Amino acid sequence: MTETAPLTGGARTHDTALLEQRMPQRSPAPPQHKGTRAPRGGGPGALLRGLLKTARPKQWVKNLLVVAAPAAAGQLFSRHALAQLALVFALFTACAAAVYLINDARDAEADRAHPTKRHRPVAAGDVPVPVAYAVGGALGVLAPVAAAWLVSPVVATLLTAYLGMQLAYCVSLKHVLVVDLVVVTTGFLMRAMIGGLALGIPLSRWFLITTGFGALFMVSAKRYSEAVQMAGKAGATRALLTEYTTGYLRFVWQLAAGVAVLGYCLWALEEGGVPHTSVLPWRQLSMVAFILAILRYAVFADRGTAGEPEDVVLRDRALALIGLVWLAMYGLAVANW
Repeated sequence: MTETAPLTGGARTHDTALLEQRMPQRSPAPPQHKGTRAPRGGGPGALLRGLLKTARPKQWVKNLLVVAAPAAAGQLFSRHALAQLALVFALFTACAAAVYLINDARDAEADRAHPTKRHRPVAAGDVPVPVAYAVGGALGVLAPVAAAWLVSPVVATLLTAYLGMQLAYCVSLKHVLVVDLVVVTTGFLMRAMIGGLALGIPLSRWFLITTGFGALFMVSAKRYSEAVQMAGKAGATRALLTEYTTGYLRFVWQLAAGVAVLGYCLWALEEGGVPHTSVLPWRQLSMVAFILAILRYAVFADRGTAGEPEDVVLRDRALALIGLVWLAMYGLAVANW
């Protein structure tokens, strides 16, 4: 068997040159700057869908709390009240959307390294960061201005305070122990207050106590559930969860539940000097439904499965049924039927 002689250095160089001439030339890829991502195609329609998704439509159900104070005062079902509350709902939703847009634009780089948050429109490149900042800033300015013009200066002031508090939360307050719970709870309380302020309805102390501590109960239960689910895992969705202990968060939601129940019972037992003329003492009877709702919600908190409050309420049929019964009793008490 004869062996093939190896190519000499000159022949190898000549063949290599011919091969390079025959191969198509490729232009070098443009350099990518750190922290940027090329926007996806799709045109204005895709951009609008991305902006809407960033505004978190699922979270808008929380803004229905604007009807809480008017409903408690029995001043809900009038044309003027419904028109004002619809407007307040839209304005509060715009403020919340502004916060979400600015928050996602600010956290875009960190979200791209997160297993689930990387799918958010801003992090994924569907909404450019400058556009998110611009739309969020515009909504944050226009909503309070519209409130001052169409509703009242008091409502505009509350919306401005909400925006300032939430933006401070996005920047730094979410990293401060206990303060983060207070800020999120206060956001719920502001939603419940703004409807009464828009219609000039006095807000009772029992309403504020029950609403505030009820919100703290749900917020701390959610934090507790997150802490339980992330125990022993790296990369918690909230860095502050590593600072809390599950025992402390359990104490908070149990304390908040107890104060909320106490505040509601004191409201239900307070006749205000006016005896009821209804068929049954609906205010007192509504305590049973309220306490059952708290106990049912506590089941999910104790298991560590209490996520977003709206998801817990809507997905559990028993809790939804208890809520409907409570609403019926509450309505009958307000109507004095």
